[in-house]
Amino acid sequence: MDAQRNKLNFALDLIYWQDLKKSGVVFGSILVLLLSLALFSVLSVVAYLSLVTLTISLSFRLYKNVMSAVQKTGEGHPYKQYLEMDLSLSEAKVHEVADSVARHVTGFMTELRRLFLVEDMVDSLKFALFLWVLTYIGAWFNGMTLIIIGLVAVFTLPKVYDTYKVQIDDRLELARSKIKAAWKLVQEKIPLPGKKKPE
Repeated sequence: MDAQRNKLNFALDLIYWQDLKKSGVVFGSILVLLLSLALFSVLSVVAYLSLVTLTISLSFRLYKNVMSAVQKTGEGHPYKQYLEMDLSLSEAKVHEVADSVARHVTGFMTELRRLFLVEDMVDSLKFALFLWVLTYIGAWFNGMTLIIIGLVAVFTLPKVYDTYKVQIDDRLELARSKIKAAWKLVQEKIPLPGKKKPE
């Protein structure tokens, strides 16, 4: 439980830009990766990223070897601690992740079955409306564009809201009251089922 809380706190620190360097590196890296995937094939992006990583790693290893030879220090392999790191997955952790994935997939499939087989008419109609809206969104944007917009929104909207919370809350309350007034007016003008007309 503490590990999940630590991961959540770390993610919130990134999103709220508590440490500018970490947030900038994470946001910039993910944005460059997504833009690369939008412009090039997945295979090309993976190959180029791997090539860049290997070039940096090889250059650093050669630099350390040359410095070790010049200074006659005999430091050894610069990546020794990473090469000796245990990468095996514990059976318990694998089972825990598999159980969690199975639970989520089962819940998702059960919900889809309920919606597509019209167990509840209102929920299925809401789902149909949602799918209809998705057709328009899909016509305007492709999936990668939506992911990029989502990433930018995740890294900007919480910080903007945190900075301008009072002004945004005031505007939202004003909008909410106008919507309520408009809805009340619509209810008075249009007779809705189950609503008695005043005599």
